[in-house]
Amino acid sequence: MLARSAAFLAAPGMLAAGSAQPAPAAQKPVRPRATPRRYEMKKSINLWAFPYPGQWSLKDCLQISKDAGFDAVELNFDLTGEFSAESSDARIKEIGELARKVGIGISGVCSFLFWPYPLTASDPEKRKKAMALGARMIEAAALLGTENLLVVPGAVYASWVEGFEPVPNDVCYRRAREAIRAMIPPAEKAGVYLNLENIFSSGFLFSPQEMNEFVDSFRSSRVRVHFDTGNIMQYQFPEHWVPILGKRIKNIHFKEWDKRTHEFNLHTFRPLLDGTTNWPAVLVELEKIGYRDYLTFEYFHPFQHYPEALIYQTSDALDWMLGRKG
Repeated sequence: MLARSAAFLAAPGMLAAGSAQPAPAAQKPVRPRATPRRYEMKKSINLWAFPYPGQWSLKDCLQISKDAGFDAVELNFDLTGEFSAESSDARIKEIGELARKVGIGISGVCSFLFWPYPLTASDPEKRKKAMALGARMIEAAALLGTENLLVVPGAVYASWVEGFEPVPNDVCYRRAREAIRAMIPPAEKAGVYLNLENIFSSGFLFSPQEMNEFVDSFRSSRVRVHFDTGNIMQYQFPEHWVPILGKRIKNIHFKEWDKRTHEFNLHTFRPLLDGTTNWPAVLVELEKIGYRDYLTFEYFHPFQHYPEALIYQTSDALDWMLGRKG
């Protein structure tokens, strides 16, 4: 045993006890790989990524967004709460002023209310409520000082909404056209864009060609597209949609999804870069159409622990994607 140990220590390349350690080989420093070019687009984040209002106040969310390096936030309009259908004009103006004092913009207004109250619902009372809510959202966007309102124009079906009544495709199309047409005059008066969002698994406007035909049919500069990269990832690719939608795109959700999961619901969206979206290709296509506006991260479940981490991680990911790192 001892002989074998001595032989082992004496073997070429082995060091006896007390002998000097060889100098490590010189290594070149690792240089971070930056995006090949810098993109002049703006960083935004939707408030669904924050533990609001349970843990953080609206001021906390705005301040942390600013500290993390975001240019703007996207606010969510609800039935109740400080930014909702029950909010007074004065209160909504105060929220806009709070954002300005913090030093952060408001990239737009979003709402989940288009699902319990669809513009294309079969129940006429729901459609009436949907139109009233849509009218108030237009006013709220103007009061905040943002020109962007995300609008879900309709749905044949929404599997994620309990009790959602399916609507025939042709009926959905007709009702959606009637609703958007009625919303154009107040939007024009308020200086607000009705940005129609592509929605996964809704059975409506499921291709960029369909979206273009629908948007163009209104012949109004106030009807544009809110393009969501993740909402078509189950079967399609956002880099294919962008050049077809072109200048119709007025606002964007950057949502990450992983084609390897073979699932598609609100809980399968992921933090940016933790998926299979070809972000370099998406950004190249956005650059080609001259897009310079907001890229808004949308995520539906804030981190359970250390929720600040998601905010800072997202800002950092966007910096890499936009060529601000390296």
